[in-house]
Amino acid sequence: MLVDGYDGPDDHEFDWMKPRSKPKQDRRAVTRDSNYHRLFALKAAEEAERVLSIFESAQPRDERPRQAIEAIRAWALGKRELGMAEVRKLALACHAAAREAKSEAATFAARAAGHAVATWHVPTHAMAVPAYAWRARFAKKAKR
Repeated sequence: MLVDGYDGPDDHEFDWMKPRSKPKQDRRAVTRDSNYHRLFALKAAEEAERVLSIFESAQPRDERPRQAIEAIRAWALGKRELGMAEVRKLALACHAAAREAKSEAATFAARAAGHAVATWHVPTHAMAVPAYAWRARFAKKAKR
């Protein structure tokens, strides 16, 4: 039946509703263990390490951020395997160290380390590291 010039769906009108046999791969995505993932992790570790001295000067006996940075760097370089439980423990330890820190600058430096190691789980955590590192430097400068 023709209604206002519309005679019903053609054969391909509802193709978008059919499940795809093979999902399209987003070539822009960073997949786990890819070279880009490891590069993000390495860059995050390097950036977090640049402000690690800020944390260590405020909390000299607390090694949690350093351990996290060393772990993610070793994984990024292919020298160590990591698992979700270990990464979660390292990241949460960094954020606990941040809460216990004596200065705002040390807090931000510890958070940078926490996000660096969390890059193993979600690569976009690497994007938070430079922001926290900048905040650590700024807070240290502002305190003077």
